[in-house]
Amino acid sequence: MQVTTVGVDLAKNIFQVHGVTTDGCVVFNRAIKRAQLLQFFENLEPCLIGMEACGSSHHWARQFRKLGHEVRLMPAMYVKAYVKRGKSDAIDAEAICESVTRPTMRFVAIKTEEQQGVLFLHRARDMVVRQRTQLSNMLRGLLGEFGIVIPQGIGSAVKFAKAVLDGNRPSIPEVAIDVLTNLCNQMVALHLRILWYDKRILLEGRRDPQVMLLRTIPGVGSVTASAIVATAGDGHQFRNGREFAAWLGLTPINRSSGGKERLGRISKMGDKYVRRLLVAGMTARLRHMKDSPDRVDPWAIALLERKPPRLATVAMANKTARIVWAVLTRNERYQPQAA
Repeated sequence: MQVTTVGVDLAKNIFQVHGVTTDGCVVFNRAIKRAQLLQFFENLEPCLIGMEACGSSHHWARQFRKLGHEVRLMPAMYVKAYVKRGKSDAIDAEAICESVTRPTMRFVAIKTEEQQGVLFLHRARDMVVRQRTQLSNMLRGLLGEFGIVIPQGIGSAVKFAKAVLDGNRPSIPEVAIDVLTNLCNQMVALHLRILWYDKRILLEGRRDPQVMLLRTIPGVGSVTASAIVATAGDGHQFRNGREFAAWLGLTPINRSSGGKERLGRISKMGDKYVRRLLVAGMTARLRHMKDSPDRVDPWAIALLERKPPRLATVAMANKTARIVWAVLTRNERYQPQAA
């Protein structure tokens, strides 16, 4: 019997595979060690392989594609509905095998090694940014016990740390001065490391035509454009701009029933890193509106007249996500007049 569909439950060392024929007969449901996985699929005729989109899934998808198989990745939350009862690797592999053949199933685009390399850079930068924020909050809390207040903003905290290292130390006990000097050294080092990541992201973005196209959109900088291209690719896996915005979690939750339409807050179901970058970019746009109101489109001005600033930034991020999809799929620069 020829296997046509295989569900693979990924793991670190032991993988579970579930294979069926065209009429649904189970051919195998067995555990395979990591070192034997590729050899196992080399001996199979080209078939459809389904996996959950999780850690290492894109790597295995690329490997199986090289062997001639068709590979589809699915969000884990959509596979869960096909789990009949209990929880085991065999049951999960069976659910994956069944869900991958559903005509309404949504799939995740397989990332290339170049995309994952850029995401490697973004994940490292995001970690260092969080560490700098934590260190800034610690400095404010410790110095607040001595009545010393650092102005708001990361820039003020970095400026204070540099002043301490230059010799401008506050009047606090000597043991606290030693700790403060150590923390300020760490703060400046983290800040310089973030600047290095920003320059590297800018350099990598200049080599990618899609990143340069996205940078023509107001409020989308080098970091945001690079993250979008590395995460979503060319955007053709989405049917329209709204689907892309919904994937980022920027569309409202629909709780309609009985013919009554009820829309709630945004779903926040998608990639929170890209969503955060888009909202931060729109927040920066609102700040620039006060300095250069003539450079802002009338839609944003009318929105601010009706909605509070935070709600307006999310709505602007929603609209920008749809513009991003159009720029990616059409492979054209942003045209303000056409928009």
